[in-house]
Order: sequence, then structure tokens, then C-alpha cells
Amino acid sequence: MRPLPSGRRKTRGISLGLFALCLAAARCLQSQGVSLYIPQATINATVEEDILLSVEYSCHGVPTIEWTYSSNWGTQKIVEWKPGTQANISQSHKDRVCTFDNGSIQLFSVGVRDSGYYVITVTEHLGSSQLGTIVLHVSEILYEDLHFVAVFLAFLIAVAAVLISLMWVCNKCAYKFQRKRRHKLKESTTEETELQDVEC
Repeated sequence: MRPLPSGRRKTRGISLGLFALCLAAARCLQSQGVSLYIPQATINATVEEDILLSVEYSCHGVPTIEWTYSSNWGTQKIVEWKPGTQANISQSHKDRVCTFDNGSIQLFSVGVRDSGYYVITVTEHLGSSQLGTIVLHVSEILYEDLHFVAVFLAFLIAVAAVLISLMWVCNKCAYKFQRKRRHKLKESTTEETELQDVEC
């Protein structure tokens, strides 16, 4: 086999070098294709509240966004869509989810069973993807505790009213007793003075 002329070797080497550089640049762009930002990774809410699971992403082109829910009761897909198109919402979350083009979703009237992990997957058309997780904790408003507090306060108010009434009655009785005592003392002093006058 005879060696290639030196001019051909140079152009072939440059072509291979450019090809390798383009391949490396494409790989670099693909690996850094999607970035995801979650401003609030943990959310606490009460029953019947509307919750915004807020995220922001950046990528090349129009991605596919998917939200899934994972808890003690299992894992299920909530919604999948491409920004600008209609969302494919699961049957379990129909009329409870609103999607936004930035990747965020809003859950309406959350319940205790909605507590768990919400995972967002943003997948670029080139195939690169990014995952993010938001933890949602939903607690009940404990009406039983409020009821107990209300009954206890009513009981304290009733006891206070009875004590105030008893103090008023005791005060009136003490006043009458003092009045009678003064009246008796006055009578006894007038009798003594009359007796002294009679004796003189």
C-alpha cells in the first residue's frame, strides 16, 4: 500500500478534526440541553386549598413536560403536554389540574391523599431530560380541637359569670348586714343615752 500524498493527509486530518469537534459540541449541547429551576421544593398546605407547583425550565426547542405523583398509595401520572398544545390529563386529576407553559401546574382543592412527591420530567426533542421533585404536605384543619377549645371557653365564661353573680350577692348581703349592725348599734346607743337621762 502506498502512502497518501502529504496534501491529502492534511485535508483528511482537518476533516476528521472538524468532525470530532462538531460531535463533541453536539454532545455538549445535548447534555446541557435542559435546565430546571424549582423555587420552592417543599410546600405545606391545608385541605381544600389551591396549590401552585411552580417550576421554570430552559432548553432548546419545545420540550415534553410530564408530572407524576408518588406516595404511600402508589405512583401515577398526572399530566403530560408540550407547551402550546393541549395537556393530556389523567382521569384521576381531571378538573383538578391547570397547566402553564413554564411547566408549572396548579392543583385545585387538595386533600390529605394529595400529600406526597410530585416529580416533573422535562424532556427535550433531542432526548436529554431533567427531573425535579416537589414535596407536598397537606394537613387537615382539626375542627375537633377547635370545638374542644370553644366548649372549654364557654365553660370558663359560664363559671366566671356564676362567680361574678355570687360576689355581687355576697356584697349585697354584707352591705345589708353592716346596715343592720349599724342600725342596732345606733339603737343601743340611743337606749343607753335615754337610760342615762332617766337615771339623772
